[in-house]
Amino acid sequence: MEIHQLEILRELGALGSVKAVADTLMVTPSAVSQQLALLQRKVEVPLTRKEGRNLVLTEAGQVLADAGAAVVSAMADAKDAIGNYHGSAAGRVSLCGFHSAGQAVFAPLARILAAPGQPRIELSDEDVAQQDFPALTARYDLVLAHRMDHSPRWPAERVTVIPLAHEPLDVALPAGHPLAAKAAVTADDVGGEAWVTSHAGYSPADVLSAVAAVSSRELNIVHRINDYSTVAALVATGGVVGLLPRYTAGPVLNPDIVLRPLEGISTRRRIDLLARPENLKRRSVTIVCEALQGIMAGLVDQG
Repeated sequence: MEIHQLEILRELGALGSVKAVADTLMVTPSAVSQQLALLQRKVEVPLTRKEGRNLVLTEAGQVLADAGAAVVSAMADAKDAIGNYHGSAAGRVSLCGFHSAGQAVFAPLARILAAPGQPRIELSDEDVAQQDFPALTARYDLVLAHRMDHSPRWPAERVTVIPLAHEPLDVALPAGHPLAAKAAVTADDVGGEAWVTSHAGYSPADVLSAVAAVSSRELNIVHRINDYSTVAALVATGGVVGLLPRYTAGPVLNPDIVLRPLEGISTRRRIDLLARPENLKRRSVTIVCEALQGIMAGLVDQG
């Protein structure tokens, strides 16, 4: 049975004629009659009977109309509840992010949302390959994701994309390294260095493939580490160089490291928020989005 058919049956019991029902619901009498006929096919007892020129409810029809009224009322309560859920600023919001973004934005976000009446944020980190970020939107309200400029775009037919930053990956050098005196470095400058980089399939390993191609050298990759704090610690020892993000690496940097732009190669990654469209209809989720946009804008300004 359809909700609108039960509504028509209830109105017929209250108003006493098809024309009155049609006028009330602002449809044609034939449309009312058609829906009543469709409803009648789904039950085995007559729901209406003729009384003069009017169509009125039988006893069975009145029983169904009363039950239908309860269903319609319950649906109205459900719509009201979901409306309150969508409009509440204090709802629960789950957010996951890749490690370097989490190090940079999770603590500031938690501080911003600590006030009463703010969303209840639940944070998690996820170390996945770039192509696997969209699937995380099935488990989290918001997903902090990153992809290199040259990598495939996010599947817009499945997720909504909110851009946060366009961040370069810079060459991380020990502070005493000869190249640290340069304002920027090239692939030829760093092609002969020992490297620490990520595992294959993760950034910035793909950037090093471009360094190798441009410098026409097979690179000496000593360590494969996905965690930027470990990468920074290894670079600081003086034995290797690496790549670190310019805006979000703040929590892992120390005075023993300097960052230098890599010229001649695209090293920028896009940091985006991914979400299923229905989640962005909730006020609590949009508040978290706005807070993240503000935090990331601040990091870009500092960078």
